[in-house]
Amino acid sequence: MDDDDGARPLAESLLLAIADLLFCPDFTVHSHKRGPDSVESMQSIDSCEYIWEAGVGFAQSPPLNYIHDLNRTELLRLLLTCFSEAMYLAPSSDNNVLNPWVTFFCSTENRHALPLFTSLLNVVCAYDPVGFGIPYNHLLFSDYREQLVEQAVQILIVTLEHDGGVPHRPASPSSIEEHESTGPENLFVNYLSRIHREEDFDFVLKGLARQLTNPLTQTYLPNSTKKIQFHQELLVLFWKLCDFNKKFLFFVLKSSDVLDILVPILFYLNDARADQSRVGLMHIGVFILLLLSGERNFGVRLNKPYSIHVPMDIPVFTGTHADLLIVVFHKIITTGHQRLQPLFDCLLTIVVNVSPYLKSLSMVAANKLLHLLEAFSTSWFLFSAAQNHHLVFFLLEAFNNIIQYQFDGNCNLVYAIIRKRNVFHQLANLPSDPASIQKALQRKKKSPDVISRTSSQETVSMEGSHPAVPAEPGTLKTSLIAIPAIDKLTEKSQVSEDGTMVSLSKTDSPHTVHPDQSAVTGTSDTESNSGRDNEDVFYTEAEMERRRLSSVSSTSLWAPMPEWVLSWKCKLPLQTIMRLLQVLVPQVEKICIDKGLTDESEILKFLQHGTLVGLLPVPHPILIRKYQANAGTAIWFRTYMWGVVYLRNVDPPIWYDTDVRLFEIQRM
Repeated sequence: MDDDDGARPLAESLLLAIADLLFCPDFTVHSHKRGPDSVESMQSIDSCEYIWEAGVGFAQSPPLNYIHDLNRTELLRLLLTCFSEAMYLAPSSDNNVLNPWVTFFCSTENRHALPLFTSLLNVVCAYDPVGFGIPYNHLLFSDYREQLVEQAVQILIVTLEHDGGVPHRPASPSSIEEHESTGPENLFVNYLSRIHREEDFDFVLKGLARQLTNPLTQTYLPNSTKKIQFHQELLVLFWKLCDFNKKFLFFVLKSSDVLDILVPILFYLNDARADQSRVGLMHIGVFILLLLSGERNFGVRLNKPYSIHVPMDIPVFTGTHADLLIVVFHKIITTGHQRLQPLFDCLLTIVVNVSPYLKSLSMVAANKLLHLLEAFSTSWFLFSAAQNHHLVFFLLEAFNNIIQYQFDGNCNLVYAIIRKRNVFHQLANLPSDPASIQKALQRKKKSPDVISRTSSQETVSMEGSHPAVPAEPGTLKTSLIAIPAIDKLTEKSQVSEDGTMVSLSKTDSPHTVHPDQSAVTGTSDTESNSGRDNEDVFYTEAEMERRRLSSVSSTSLWAPMPEWVLSWKCKLPLQTIMRLLQVLVPQVEKICIDKGLTDESEILKFLQHGTLVGLLPVPHPILIRKYQANAGTAIWFRTYMWGVVYLRNVDPPIWYDTDVRLFEIQRM
């Protein structure tokens, strides 16, 4: 035993051996030596010369060798298995617990850390699933590179973990080559946060966009192009890139390239909305859009006309990417499965965040927003849960932003508001007496559906699209942690006149109810006191559902009181819209009578040239809710990410039938 004193633990030796093997000449990389003395010593080799693919920090693209790719893939699979200790620990709010395997592998102890990180990132971002574009080529040849890319992206998302759970904010820029010991101790995170060259960002963004768009590609020959299946891992990688490297986030938003990420995300959200096994995909897509929507440039980019027309099961429309976003969100809210309800706050927060910058909504999108308001402002819906009125506040805030800041181009929305003016009048006159509340709740029992599917005029869906379908029976899924409420997910910032954002503390934010009042009056428009806010308690979705059902059946059930209704009703931001209606409705009615108009295009023309300058209340400051990382989202991401890794590695079934505790494996 004495001989073992000071010896390396076996786990460390194993990890270092795997790292060496990943740069072993003639096994995983091409040998640079030829001739009788071609054997290279693993100890003397400079692995930076053997990076697997050109891209970030490396210019040469080594020739493809499928044997090397196969060997790399198997080694990465072994590495992933070593890292999977996280699966065997129950979800914990102690986010400081780092994975010791990852910590060691991504430390200075691993001399291959930089070339391996670069190899993984470059292999993922350089991959083109379509190859040379020959139809059916994926049926004729095995694509060993795809298997490697899939394992590489899984290793990347697992190794890029926060030091102690605190989001990393990179200091001053320095090149990826200068890897001094500043910044995070996890070298993969350190290197990622230091990438700063525009051409590197461009390479990464185009690579991710190309692969995320791949499953959307339509061809005239059925099944003729290869479709990758690892889009969830790519979305997590994109998230981590934006999280760890703010310069990358700003690069993404600098041009309309961000739309190449947006469109596939909206496609996945729309496609997965009816499938309960893909609820995690819905969340990651929404989280990314929430993160992007906190930046002004995202809202501005959405004004670009949408012309590519990816086949989606949504109404046909002519308009911008903003219209696409609103139409897809409406589809998710009105036809998604019930477990998506916790995301409604996030979806509408995204709409509010981008609303001040939307120059011209189409009639289709305008009608969808009004339909949501109509559905969410019914008295039975408002009175049936303590947080439901938040959704109305979000929609009113979005309308106010558009009217105050983008009135000129938004005649479609103004017309839709005029047509549905009774919705706003009903909101302003919402009854709050006990008898009316009870009557509304009785109505709820008769129609338990959240939103009437019929009152939104559904039009023909896009050609070539397929309806969203539930999961096939027998589909495996992994459980997830419930997400924190929206006020825990976001931080309010006010946009000042020069365009800079000033963070608002919780106490500064408008509509906040005093803490000692909240027990009586409920909470403010978007602050929440729901049970899911407690960051130290993590419930799986199944537990949340059980808690919801037990709370419904319990006698100590929350009940809407007149004081509670009045507490938020008096804060409904209706002044701007009421003023608009007061000015425009008589004018529109007069035109219709005078000219005998029945054609809405004439009314739209009138509204287009109308103005409300000097007639509206003073514009309110723009309020943006920026995504804010916290313990709740960190544990959610860890659970989701490992759940994806588990389900994507069933052949061979590495973790099947083992004592996994991070999540439950459920069969649909």
